[in-house]
Amino acid sequence: MALFGTKKTEKKEKKAKVAVKRRARTAPTKDGVAHEIIRAPWFSEKALMATERGVYAFAVSTRATKAAIASAIKEIYNVEPRKIRIVNLPAKRKMMRTKRGIGQRAARRKAYVYLNAGETIQFA
Repeated sequence: MALFGTKKTEKKEKKAKVAVKRRARTAPTKDGVAHEIIRAPWFSEKALMATERGVYAFAVSTRATKAAIASAIKEIYNVEPRKIRIVNLPAKRKMMRTKRGIGQRAARRKAYVYLNAGETIQFA
């Protein structure tokens, strides 16, 4: 006696997966605002290693939203971001080199922009 029955089921053929292009949500922006949202590319060792996987890092405005960043990237670099991750870097207290005391480095905001496979951004 079989525990789960004796009927054999036919195996279904697997369909080939088709690469789906995904897009991040975008918000309409006014003309000329894109360069205020995206301040500069972020060049660090970690960010440069991530570009091989299609992830690019940018210094962004502290008030920028993910949708605003996605539309600015689309406007400036003509690519559709797949998703956006935002990192807030807090202000740090640092020792002053030229005079006594402690100074404070400004708080910053960084965005990781993920692109679909096959798309790249060229920095000139």
